[in-house]
Parts: sequence; C-alpha cells; structure tokens
Amino acid sequence: MVTGTAPPARTSAWRTVVGFGTVSLAADMVYEGARSVYGPLLAGLGASALVVGLVTGAGEAVALLVRLVSGPLADRSGRYWALTISGYALTAVCVPLLAVTPLLGGAGLAVAAGLILAERLGKAVRSPAKSALLADAAAHVGMGRGMGVHKALDQVGAFAGPLLVAGIAAAAAGALEPGLAALAVPGAAAMVLLLLLRARSGAAREPGRRTSSGTAAGPLPRLFWRTAVGSGLCTAGLVTFGLVGFHLVEAELVATPVVPLLYAAAMGAAALAALGTGVLYDRIGPRVLLVLPVLVAAVPGLVFATSLPAVVAGVLVWGAAGGVQDSTVKALVADVVPRERRATAFGWFAGVQGAGALAGGAGAGWLYGVSLPALVVAVLVVQLVALVLLLPVVLRAAPR
Repeated sequence: MVTGTAPPARTSAWRTVVGFGTVSLAADMVYEGARSVYGPLLAGLGASALVVGLVTGAGEAVALLVRLVSGPLADRSGRYWALTISGYALTAVCVPLLAVTPLLGGAGLAVAAGLILAERLGKAVRSPAKSALLADAAAHVGMGRGMGVHKALDQVGAFAGPLLVAGIAAAAAGALEPGLAALAVPGAAAMVLLLLLRARSGAAREPGRRTSSGTAAGPLPRLFWRTAVGSGLCTAGLVTFGLVGFHLVEAELVATPVVPLLYAAAMGAAALAALGTGVLYDRIGPRVLLVLPVLVAAVPGLVFATSLPAVVAGVLVWGAAGGVQDSTVKALVADVVPRERRATAFGWFAGVQGAGALAGGAGAGWLYGVSLPALVVAVLVVQLVALVLLLPVVLRAAPR
C-alpha cells in the first residue's frame, strides 16, 4: 500500500463509493438500455447470428483490450479523473446516435456496428481509472462491500434502462429508435453527476501526484495472472446477451419489446449477486468466487432451450454471473496488487477478459448455427478449466 497518504474517513469513503455508484446508475441506463436491444437492432438492420456474435463479442473485446493502454496510462500520468470523464462522455454521445441507424439504409448496419464499438471504447477508456479511484475508497469500508454496493447501484441503472427502452418500444409499436434517442437524457445526467463528484473529491490522484516510489513499474503478482486467466475463461464461456436476444426473437419465444424486459431482470439478478458475494467475500474470503464458473456453465443449456421458463431462469443466471464477474472478482484483483498498480492491473485483467470475450463471442455465434449441444458442452469444458485455475488462487489469497 502507498505510504504517506492520509486515509479518508469511513463516511467520506462511503460518499465516494455511493457517488460513483450514482454516476454508474445513470450511465448504465444509457449503455445497458441500448445493449438490451443490440440483438434485435442488428437483426433488423440485416445481421445474421454470426454477425451479431462478432459485433457484440468484438464490442466487449474493445471494452476490455483497450484497457491494456488506458490502465497503465492512468497510473503513469495520474490523470484518473480526466480519463474517467472522457470515457463517460464518449458513451453518452454514441448510444443515442444509434437511433438514426435504421434511417441510413444499407449503411445502417455498418454505422450501428461502429457506434457500438465506439461506445465500448468509452468504457475501456474510463474503467481502469474509475476502478482505481473506487478501490481507494472501498478499501476503507471493506473491498467486497464497497465494490458490491457500487455494482448494485450500477445495476439499478442497468435495470431501469432496458425498462425505459422496452416501455417506449411498446408505445411505438415495436420501434426501437425512440427509446434509443431517449437515452440521451440519462447520459447528460451522468455527466453532470460525475463533474459534481469530481468537484467534491479534492485533489486525490491528480496529474503529477505519483506513488511513494515515484513509479508505476514492476511485475504484477502471479496470483493476479491466475485470477485474470481464470476469469477470462469465465468471460469466454458467458455468451453475450446480443446472441441470447437474437435467439429469443428468431425462435419466436418472445416479442421484440419483451427482450429488454428480460435483460432488466438479468440486471436485477446481477445486483443481488454482487451484493451477496461482496458481503461473503469480506467474511469468508475469495472462496466465494468458486461459484462463478458453475454459474457460467449453467447458462447456455438454459438460455438456448425451447421452453420459456428455462430461458428466463437462464437469463437470471446469466445476470448473476455477470454481477459476480464485475464486482467481487474486481475486489480480489484490488486485493492481490499494490495500490499504485491497480489501474494497470485492472487494464491487464480486462485485456485478458477481452481476449476471452472475442473468442467466446465468435465461437458461440458459430456454434449456435451448427449445434446447440456442442455449444453447451464447449462452455462446460472451458469452465472446468477455469475452476482448476481459480482454485489455488482463492485458497491462497485473502482480503486486505
């Protein structure tokens, strides 16, 4: 840990955690509201299942791989706030522009794909810097609890955004454009809230405010790399919701306006899973994370079933797995690396996940069109490998 830095009071730390959670709430209304209809949107623009899998998988890869640059950049430059603000701004602008893509004719699919990738780029730019700022505060209230509360607030927005899009789509006879355009409002709110949080946070982690050693260099711990690879295999096995939404519509299990409702339910499950595993992480340690590959392995057999109740159960499990992956796993990452290396670690961690997302998105899209049983078996095998990698990590690591 860095020395010579006065720790914030517990109350101040909670204010920062809740502040970032509120910003994420508004921002998640934007990109999760859009993400809930990526499958039907792309299909309506002429995309096949393979193209949907490639675009959504590549989007997640961009959101993760670019952090290999933005994470070390944050630690070297100290510009944590600048990177956080610019990343949120990119998302707030790109998502509402998706509303115009159905009006562009043959160019609509290419433009939509570009905007999806650009929105994910914004996520990549801001995430390591924001996670480092958040971890500083969470360390004073319990890393698992802090990350869990932030993720729960984040998921409130992820729940509300798809509901907003679904409600507007239902009122517009299934058209997605008005709902996407309406996401400009929470996007603007996220930017205002973020600037207010920055103004109240003082000069912490400002440009030029280096670590006590004056450098962010040095190798990352071996436990970190095992965590990253094991978690990356979990990401590879967790099929994108774009492909799930495509299946729901193509198999005529639900109407298009219902897809974002199911996504909203998944976000609610993610919030509960983040809170529950966050509290357990602080009480019993990283062993709670062994549930992650089990959840991921159960998803494809459920979400690609022909029975709607099974699909709904699979969507909820999908959401719970994502909630654990994006909160409690990050608590473990923050605990196994030094404070001055956290943004770099979050960047490399995301990069490994990005490789898994790209391979998993393309592989799942291909196997979906070839053999659903083969897709189920492939995910199961990958998760067994992930479990083998994560087991020694959770037995050796301990919360700080």
